Amino acid sequence: MATLRDIKNRIKGVKNTQQITKAMKMVAASKLRRAQESIINARPYAKKIAEMFSNLVTEEDKQTNPLILPKDYISNVAIVIVTADRGLCGAFNTNIIREANRYINEEIKETGTNYQLYCIGKKGSDYFSKRNYNVSKIFPDVFTSLNYTSAQKISDELTAGYLKGDFDKVILIFNEFKSLIQQRIVVEQFLPIPVHKSEEDDSGVESNYLYEPDQKSIFNYLIPKHLRGQIWRVLLESNAAEFASRMTAMDNATTNAKELIRTLNITYNKARQAAITKEILEIVSGANALKQSS
Repeated sequence: MATLRDIKNRIKGVKNTQQITKAMKMVAASKLRRAQESIINARPYAKKIAEMFSNLVTEEDKQTNPLILPKDYISNVAIVIVTADRGLCGAFNTNIIREANRYINEEIKETGTNYQLYCIGKKGSDYFSKRNYNVSKIFPDVFTSLNYTSAQKISDELTAGYLKGDFDKVILIFNEFKSLIQQRIVVEQFLPIPVHKSEEDDSGVESNYLYEPDQKSIFNYLIPKHLRGQIWRVLLESNAAEFASRMTAMDNATTNAKELIRTLNITYNKARQAAITKEILEIVSGANALKQSS
């Protein structure tokens, strides 16, 4: 049975932990505010550039452009897995790794397709590297100082590998920021570029644009910007989702620490009361023994 000193030390340790989790929650909340503003500002740009891309693409591009035309046979798939560099953010990393495992086992291995992993974030790279997965490239410290240059580097490397024929498809797996308490895991095709119908196409209204210098030049100029913009959006989504998950996890940890302190205080008071009662009984027993002896 734990002594009073043991329980008191335990209470002190939990209180220290509670202070740490409370501070981490405040730090995550501060960073989340900036990350949330960044992704809210980036989403309209990514959406609009995707719409422009869809408006500019022609039937000839769909049949001839190597970045748009799907491969007849998929023999190798590049899977980009976006996790965090650190833990203590709830199930954020676990959910991504679980989804990546499911995709590899059900969508890739069952069809006999080869794959290679591109890991963004230390947690994902550590997990897959230690378990004999085919990790082709690791992008370290991307979220340490998140900037557009990192997105440009990742996008250009994936595009170059796709054009060289190193792989026939590129899939992104990441956490999408929905709200403070909700993140959604997304499995999204990056290459070949999926061409979606624009809102104008869905409405049945035929678009009529004048292009300067010409449609082809603008289209070729827009392709790398579109690809870099999508990677940048993915990084911002994951960054905001990570801070939201960490803030929620630290809030829960702080609440649990408070409840544990309350329980330990009750245990301490009961043990202290039992010790005092025992001492009183010993004193009374000693006094009675003295009376009887006299």
